[in-house]
Amino acid sequence: MPFYAGVPYPSIDWTIEDGRTIPIEERDAHEVSRLSGRTATGEVVTIDVLPEGSPAANPAFDVTPARLVTALFTERGVCAASEAGLLSLYPEQAKAA
Repeated sequence: MPFYAGVPYPSIDWTIEDGRTIPIEERDAHEVSRLSGRTATGEVVTIDVLPEGSPAANPAFDVTPARLVTALFTERGVCAASEAGLLSLYPEQAKAA
């Protein structure tokens, strides 16, 4: 199944050669382990949705393995999912890459 990734220019790091080296921001686990809402009386309450002591992970994003990405689309168009593909859209980066 084709997979296309939207890549806004500010998110392209021309210094990283392998996505496995991208540091993944870990967000607060409470964002996924707790819910807040109103009761029937209008009171706002927060509840835990996991059993007490259960761990939770909340990565801010993930990295799709390059072999699974068909193409990239950016503000400048669509290209092959490769450094050469990106450089075809951003030739000014050729010296920096």
